[in-house]
Amino acid sequence: MSSSELKGSGRVVEVYDTTLRDGTQMEGMSLSCDDKLRIAEHLDSLGVAFVEGGWPGSNPKDVEFFERAKDAGWKRITLAAFGSTCRAQLRAEDDKQLRTLLDAQTPVCTIFGKSWDMHVTQILRTTLEENLRMVGESVAFLRGNDRRVIYDAEHFFDGYKSDPEYALETLRAAARNGAETLVLCDTNGGSMPWEVERIVQAVRAALPDARLGIHAHNDGECGVANSVAAVRAGAHHVQGTINGYGERCGNANLCSIIPDVELKLGLQCLPEGGLRKLYDLSHFVAEIANLNPNDHAAYVGRSAFAHKGGVHVSAIRRHPESYEHVDPALVGNASRVVVSELSGRSNVLSKAEELGLEVNSDHGGRVLEKIKELEAKGFAYEAAEASVALLMARQQAGYKSPFEVLDFQASVGRRRGGGMFAEATVKVQIGEEVVHTAGEGNGPVSALDSALRKALLPSFPEVANIHLSDYKVRILDGHSGTGATTRVLIDSQSAHDTWSTVGASSNIIEASLQALIDSIEYGLTLQRAKDEKRIQEPNART
Repeated sequence: MSSSELKGSGRVVEVYDTTLRDGTQMEGMSLSCDDKLRIAEHLDSLGVAFVEGGWPGSNPKDVEFFERAKDAGWKRITLAAFGSTCRAQLRAEDDKQLRTLLDAQTPVCTIFGKSWDMHVTQILRTTLEENLRMVGESVAFLRGNDRRVIYDAEHFFDGYKSDPEYALETLRAAARNGAETLVLCDTNGGSMPWEVERIVQAVRAALPDARLGIHAHNDGECGVANSVAAVRAGAHHVQGTINGYGERCGNANLCSIIPDVELKLGLQCLPEGGLRKLYDLSHFVAEIANLNPNDHAAYVGRSAFAHKGGVHVSAIRRHPESYEHVDPALVGNASRVVVSELSGRSNVLSKAEELGLEVNSDHGGRVLEKIKELEAKGFAYEAAEASVALLMARQQAGYKSPFEVLDFQASVGRRRGGGMFAEATVKVQIGEEVVHTAGEGNGPVSALDSALRKALLPSFPEVANIHLSDYKVRILDGHSGTGATTRVLIDSQSAHDTWSTVGASSNIIEASLQALIDSIEYGLTLQRAKDEKRIQEPNART
């Protein structure tokens, strides 16, 4: 079906999220019951159709989730509990695992069954006929207890390649007994998009009245492509996880599938306005899972619409679509300009506009030359936008740094009979006054931070609201041994803002102090700008 035909079809594609079950099978990921409930609330706000809460028969945490979730008052989502067909040689009504699905009290039960003949005979070690009974009887049992049933045909694409007719028979067994959606699963994640599209079309032809879905894994890096191919071929239901979390290489990434389907295929997945919440949801789930967001993820990555090359930046200043395939605001993201030694003058001017600074072309040229000079010495400004802002500000006529560190000293040692200690002294000029202070810490950088804050607090009490949230060190040329250049990145935050600064030197203490000074100076400059704005706004109103 062509894109124009798809857009005119009016078809709505159901989004089925399995982050809370399949996503948590990712190595290194674990969610508490409270975590799962918070993510479900955000998925409800996004407007997905189904949220799979877990497998209630597998662990107490999932039992607790369903108990607490049943009275949550969901606005948009329908909760699903996950399980399998009954065991071989056991009637569905006698299968304890199916009973736990009923106990979860969800409107929908999603069960998986075997569609690959090899799995039936060699993994389950039963007959093909018995497997068909297990599928049909399990669906009928749940339907007979007033549950809607979504049937996941596990390993469907591999099964279809092995024995097409038997794979189709497993779908017919589920459909005859009341399954509302037949989900074709690429469980091993090795199918290619053209295979998926061809097989989904074949299934549609064989079961013209069936409602089909897709559940893809990403082992061949085609999870998203396979999901979109299935939708093109007629699937009305797509499963996946936020950020592509999942076992092995992950599940198909809903943060890419949803905008692909809505913006590229022209089909509706979410309620009006839901797509704009995607960026925030992606980062929220990563935060709850205690995982670093993927900055380079399509659509929702911080770098998804970041521009570094000078030619690119010059072009997007004239026409954003020249280097952006969609408007980033559609998914809640934004364009960013990265400043580095590869930049042109347009990068600097765009970054100045982004930061609210007035920098003319001549100043921009000087800033660019300074950046190139410093990056040759080991600095990196791509991830240190606060340091870029200060470089620009220092080129403006009349800019005066709120303070200047004149001298510093740091020492580390161990006292006899005691533990390690770190001490530092700084001499700081603030206006006409020179302040000399000392501080202690658990290391030399901590001690310098303590001494610097002690010097600044009497003049700048707002320093108390600036906190260092992360400290990263990178050795740039390890072959130089202890004389290697060290780059330090510091992330800082106040009540409502976050920023990053950079330092570089062959001395790690000096590099750290450079980043630390920039961090506090930027925080003070930011606060000063906010104070001036508050003063101006009442005057403007009067």
